[in-house]
Amino acid sequence: MSNVRRHNNHNAFPISNFEKPMGVDLKEDPTFYDRADGHIHLANEHCSNVGRGKVSASLMYGCARFQAWNAATWANDVAEMKAKRGETLKYFVQQYQAMLEENLDDYIDNFENYMRPKGAA
Repeated sequence: MSNVRRHNNHNAFPISNFEKPMGVDLKEDPTFYDRADGHIHLANEHCSNVGRGKVSASLMYGCARFQAWNAATWANDVAEMKAKRGETLKYFVQQYQAMLEENLDDYIDNFENYMRPKGAA
């Protein structure tokens, strides 16, 4: 079963309290969800070989590693990166929490449709 969110019409799934996830203006970046779906598709493929928990852990680690690199690209030197460590952690934790809350609420609101779709065996 796929857990990719359907959003051909980006207005059909509003981003509730944050219209610019991680500063992304969805009107200026119409492929935002396509990239997210690509990660979800890859995670789903991995789930065919190992358990969801292991895939989840790998996905979170990969995201954290990428964001650490991303933060390093913002810094001019190690001293600046160290100085902004707390601010960086706070930013990414807040963004992740907002996105997780949005998606948990979406699954709560649509549990029967997503987890027990009509016509599924």
